[in-house]
Amino acid sequence: MWENAWAEFVPFLAFDVEIRKVICSTNAIESVNARIRKAVRARGHFPNEQAALKCVYMALMSLDPTGTGRRRWTMRWKAPLNAFQIAFEGRLTPANH
Repeated sequence: MWENAWAEFVPFLAFDVEIRKVICSTNAIESVNARIRKAVRARGHFPNEQAALKCVYMALMSLDPTGTGRRRWTMRWKAPLNAFQIAFEGRLTPANH
């Protein structure tokens, strides 16, 4: 398997360690997608786009109702975001909130 995918794997190694960690960890993304799918499926249909966006928003807000997860998320993503900023200079815009 490695030999067949070597051409795709070698460029991956050129990325910073922090970027590679983000690329390899899809569990969090899959978990969020599953929660959104569950909320959308429970609703069935939406009368308009605004209703669909509200459903997705509420599903995302229910993931962290107290807001304490945001601090953990920020600390976990600080190093990868810095690495992305260096590797892809000019492509990311910093959030000034």
